[in-house]
Amino acid sequence: MVKGLSPLDIKLLRDIWHMRGQVIAVGIIVACGVAIMVMALGTLSTLSASRDAYYERYRFADVFASVRRAPENIASRLHEISGVQTVETRIVRLVILRIQNVEEPANAQIVSLPDEGESILNRIVLFQGRYPEPRSPDEIIISNAFAEANRLDTGDAIEAVMNGRLRSLTIVGIGDSPEFIYALGPGTLLPDDRLFGIFWMRRRAMEAAFDLDGAFNNVSLTVAPGTDTDTVIDLADDVLAPYGGTGAFDRSDQLSNAFVDSEMNQLKTMAQIIPAVFLIVSAVLIHSILNRLIQTERQQIGLIKAFGYSRSEITWHYLKFAIAITAGGVIAGFALGFVLQNLITNLYAETFRIPDLTWRVDGFALVAGAIAALGSAIAGSMSASLGAARLSPAEAMQPAPPVNYHQGWLRYILQMRWLDEPTRLILRHIFRFPARTAANLFGIAAAVTLLIGTLFSFDAIDDMMDQMFFRTNAHDAAVTFFEARNEAAVSELSRLPGVMTAEGVRDVPARLVSGYRSERVSITGLPSDAQLRRVLSADGRYVDMPSAGIVLSSQLAGMLDVTTGDTVTAHILDATRPVADLPVTAIIDEAVGTPAFMDLTAMNALLDQPPTVSGAYLKLDPRRQKEFEDSVIERPGIAGVSLRAAAIASFEETLQETIYIMMGIYAVIGGAIAAGVVYNAARISLTERGRELASLRVLGFTNNEVGYILLGELAIVALIGIPLGCIGGVALAHLIATAMATELYRIPVTVNASTLGIAALIVLLSSTIAALFVVRRVRSLDLIAVLKTRE
Repeated sequence: MVKGLSPLDIKLLRDIWHMRGQVIAVGIIVACGVAIMVMALGTLSTLSASRDAYYERYRFADVFASVRRAPENIASRLHEISGVQTVETRIVRLVILRIQNVEEPANAQIVSLPDEGESILNRIVLFQGRYPEPRSPDEIIISNAFAEANRLDTGDAIEAVMNGRLRSLTIVGIGDSPEFIYALGPGTLLPDDRLFGIFWMRRRAMEAAFDLDGAFNNVSLTVAPGTDTDTVIDLADDVLAPYGGTGAFDRSDQLSNAFVDSEMNQLKTMAQIIPAVFLIVSAVLIHSILNRLIQTERQQIGLIKAFGYSRSEITWHYLKFAIAITAGGVIAGFALGFVLQNLITNLYAETFRIPDLTWRVDGFALVAGAIAALGSAIAGSMSASLGAARLSPAEAMQPAPPVNYHQGWLRYILQMRWLDEPTRLILRHIFRFPARTAANLFGIAAAVTLLIGTLFSFDAIDDMMDQMFFRTNAHDAAVTFFEARNEAAVSELSRLPGVMTAEGVRDVPARLVSGYRSERVSITGLPSDAQLRRVLSADGRYVDMPSAGIVLSSQLAGMLDVTTGDTVTAHILDATRPVADLPVTAIIDEAVGTPAFMDLTAMNALLDQPPTVSGAYLKLDPRRQKEFEDSVIERPGIAGVSLRAAAIASFEETLQETIYIMMGIYAVIGGAIAAGVVYNAARISLTERGRELASLRVLGFTNNEVGYILLGELAIVALIGIPLGCIGGVALAHLIATAMATELYRIPVTVNASTLGIAALIVLLSSTIAALFVVRRVRSLDLIAVLKTRE
């Protein structure tokens, strides 16, 4: 006897060892649930802490604003706004690049640095090299990701078209800034470090290059703690409006920060939804195991009570059994969670450029995971434990009452002549224990549900790509101008080599108001007969631009709480800054952002301007695309060029590694549920029916027939549970998509038949492997020993 352990504790250890296979199966499911929670919350903590430290150390601004051209003395007026602590003006421009060994046109955003020293706000973390010399106008610092993707180093030269003039720039430093953790080029949805980078150049050099002497086109502010940022934004807009201000915004709407926030919200949603499925299944399995154990130990319970043990001691004994099973799973879940967290953190480190993004232990995640797991175990075991405690000694010493064999309507099925005897035994056992059958059915369905609810995201990505790159965008290239230009600029582009069709487009910043709701958006003006950029309704039909009114994305319509036929007030933040009441003529489906659309002619009329565009979509002759790329680079007035083929390639390359890793993780954890459920059910059935199965072997049934009787029930349950799981998976996909929707993008609920098939295959495969472990025990049954069992 082990010292310090009571007889009940020794019995507990023996029970756990005797049922070690089932204990391990339940522990694996608990471990997966805890691991997902630890991974999600731990990665969330890592991202949040690392980002906040980065922002604080390198002074990420609170408010941002862009203007067309404002004199430097306006900065003093901004500083006079109550609550504003720091003001830094600068010049920010897009340029086109020529990079050696890169065929496609690349783009960069050049940000000015003070002529002396470092920036006050949005400072640079310098990894290599130095700052540009004030008297060296062609020296630049480039972003670290861009340098790595193009194998650039300090001392290398890169060509850039600045205001229509080709210049050779020398790289003297490599660094990053908190402003560009997630750097997106013009017209792109994911970072493409090979074709888009951030450059920093001295202010005087940029003033000369872009004819902005003594002026700025971008400003950053910080505000004192407790200051109402919305008030500061309104007052800053009033100051900057006469100079072409396009509307100030706080850091929550800053593109890079918004993407990081969106990813953090998704991690939080994952931690709330997915672990719950695992823990519910584990609770059901623990309930089944304890019920069977208590039925087996009825006489032992009677003896224990006869020796004076109280109800509370017996209840606590069986609760400890559930807690012990779960505790092992929790510890394993912590270890697995740390591994997954490290893996996911490394993936994020490649996407989000945050220095020192290394995983850290999140105490709250550990405590929350342990409490959730132990709470589910206690909930699952409580009724069985209380049932054991309520047994009187006299009642417990007697065998369990026999099962009611009344067949009722079932007899008509069992009497069908085409049914063989093993199949009749299977059906009789299924309906004899409906609660247990339902529990097994729930477990299988839950495994399929979880797999579909996670794997659907890859179908959603394919659907998003198809919508963004093919159904709504038929263009091959998108061109952005520095400033809005006369419609003749589109005709000029159409004459470039390789251009087959050109359509103008205009984007204007605006604030849309409906009641007390207000959203800052960009309204896109498209030609009424646009073919290169189309919009889709929720049912997949193309929507033509109406001659009057505005078309809203479903996300934006929901944020403004409007529908078709309602009116929104548009405060245009460009040109003459008109204010107009616009009827909502259509609601469309856009997965990314919160766009709004108008007819281009109606937009220019609203702005009281002649036909004007801010960019163009182009259809190219694939045989002459290289000619187009060479000719467009040096065209004056062009800020950026993006090619659809390059965007698709970048999208696929960026997601490929992540998709394979995440699919592997989801397949393993979904299979773990199925394997645990099937193994547990088969072991319980084997324990209960060992005497019956041994008797059948003695009567002449073969091992295969006995195995069929044991596992046929589980096969039927699996075949019924998989379709139910498919229905639940689609429902879970809707829940996850709704919970993860943000202003930046929404996940369409697309579940392909292939995903249903993969989920079913994973469950069937894992179930088969688990069942084979049990079948091995059937073949090794000691027939004489089993027949001597009194049970």
